Amino acid sequence: MTADSPSSNKNPSGIRPIQPANRSASPPPRGAQSTARRRPSGSTPRSLSQILREADQMVVKGELDEYLPIPTGFDQIDRLIGGGLRRTELVLLGGAQGIGKTITALQMARNLALNEATYAFYISYEHSEIHLLNRLICQESIDPTSNDVSGGIRLKDLHNIIVSKRAREWVRKDGNIGLYQILSQHPKTAKALETISRYADRLILMKASPAVTTLNAIREMVRQIAEATNGKLVLFIDYLQKVAIYPERAVDENDKVTIIVEGLKDIAMTYNIPVVAIVAADREGLRSRRMHLYHLRGSSALDYECDIAIIMNNKFHILSKEHVSFNPYKSESYRDWVVFTLEKNRAGRAMIDVEFKMHPQHFCFNPRGNLVEQKLIDEKIIVE
Repeated sequence: MTADSPSSNKNPSGIRPIQPANRSASPPPRGAQSTARRRPSGSTPRSLSQILREADQMVVKGELDEYLPIPTGFDQIDRLIGGGLRRTELVLLGGAQGIGKTITALQMARNLALNEATYAFYISYEHSEIHLLNRLICQESIDPTSNDVSGGIRLKDLHNIIVSKRAREWVRKDGNIGLYQILSQHPKTAKALETISRYADRLILMKASPAVTTLNAIREMVRQIAEATNGKLVLFIDYLQKVAIYPERAVDENDKVTIIVEGLKDIAMTYNIPVVAIVAADREGLRSRRMHLYHLRGSSALDYECDIAIIMNNKFHILSKEHVSFNPYKSESYRDWVVFTLEKNRAGRAMIDVEFKMHPQHFCFNPRGNLVEQKLIDEKIIVE
């Protein structure tokens, strides 16, 4: 989508159309050399002095990507992980259904794409590209940092605007009006469309199939996009357990999750990009009052392979009883707040709780968060 026309055949981003991967092809061996952008360190053993000379030349040429984090736009998360996402890292985002995992990941992807130096590739096994676009329109209709979001549009409002306008034009026998015209002419959606047009060429969306979109297919698509964007890419997977594996065969779900998480980490390492993957919870996690990393569905490889693990919980549900009983009215106000617990962080401190207020009807969070000051429950020490 551009400011000129949504149906234009122009390709401002310069990214060539992605060719589908051959499902019958054998997977490349772990660590195999790729023709895409790849660090020479993955090819042959080298001495530290050789690596130092290479790093020196990179800095001389101004190639500083290895040293620059990519901010997610969520201020407290960026602060805790050293400024943002880093290349070769695998980040897991876990939580129960409806807690806002997709909202978080899509908002991060949007924030990255809004930065003109970064492309975001968002693969969704849950939602169509049009649905994700509609979510973004609702998000862009408000200022998420403001307490007053009454002027924004909700999903049903957006549907009503599109359907009613198109119906009126159909009655007038005007068959040429499209979505772009409808949104650009409506006062509540015009600004949102204008903002989206600023990053639309750098946010790549894909509706994936749990039966067809395999780990190898993802690897090939990432190779092509990383090559076209000179490696300035962040991959988002929504969600990990739905990624198909072929031709590998898993003994059970734990084995499948092990193959997937190891494959995603290998993609991050091979193409020198950050990978952010949403992970679903297991049954025990869904029954628990507070979810933890060990509640994520699958094997212990999730913990071993990831560099950062963020677990999301509704703040109201995990408040200590003393806060709820002391001020129940204040506690009710926490229902729209989500606690993000940094349970694993290879590069810094872990087990830190930060909070962000969610605007659920507009599919976004206020990116300005806080450290959690209240006492929270921890089911690891609670006996029921």
